[in-house]
Amino acid sequence: MDSIQVSHQKHILIIKINRPEKYNALSIAMYHDLGRALAKLNNDRELRVAVIHAEGKHFTAGVELNLWAPILGSGKPIPIPPDAIDPYGLTGERHTKPLVIAVQGYCFTWGVELLLNTEIRVAARDTVFQMLEVQRGLFPCSGATLRLHKEIGWGNAHKLMLTGERWNAEDAYRWGMVQDVVETGQQFAKAMEYARKIADCAPLGVQALLKSTRAAETEEQDTAVKQMFSDLMPVMQSQDAAEGIQSFLERRTAVFHGR
Repeated sequence: MDSIQVSHQKHILIIKINRPEKYNALSIAMYHDLGRALAKLNNDRELRVAVIHAEGKHFTAGVELNLWAPILGSGKPIPIPPDAIDPYGLTGERHTKPLVIAVQGYCFTWGVELLLNTEIRVAARDTVFQMLEVQRGLFPCSGATLRLHKEIGWGNAHKLMLTGERWNAEDAYRWGMVQDVVETGQQFAKAMEYARKIADCAPLGVQALLKSTRAAETEEQDTAVKQMFSDLMPVMQSQDAAEGIQSFLERRTAVFHGR
């Protein structure tokens, strides 16, 4: 059975991590298959959003460190196949449509770093997070050192990463790292609820919004503002924008087609 399973419901791509007998430990093959799933999200015009979740009691207990060590010690970014997209969003093309993630139980190391490369996060009440790399002789290298302090604050991030200390779902919610804490077992349903709301919105507008917020993170404000208005023009000229205006005039729910 594949450790990364991909399915879809209408416009929603569902990516399931399915290696519960190993606590969903990340293998190299799984990493590549996650990247291929994100490439499918980008390239399929019918897909508008993805939900990432995991089978079993735990989202993940970490990586198979003995297999990853030679790759992490190469001095280069983790390689990704040409038909895939980096699941951590560090090198090459990034996902262009929103990701919603649902986590539960252990969400350690790469699970945290994957979560930091998503747009909306739902945690089960039993979720426990941990970045324990310094306890194993290395340091986080898939996005946590770049992003975690922006999410939860400099001091909080360093307390956790420098000690390997665990934190829980309520901590993550209080710091703004996750958007919802739900009863254990309800995390996937809540993530799908968000995904359906996103899928009902105008796809071109959603994708341009994500591009704009990313530009605000990486570019000077003047550059980001110019890019925003440049990207707004084709969106406003789209059939979806016309449908949005017509639905407003007719006081009905808009139906969008991504054109």
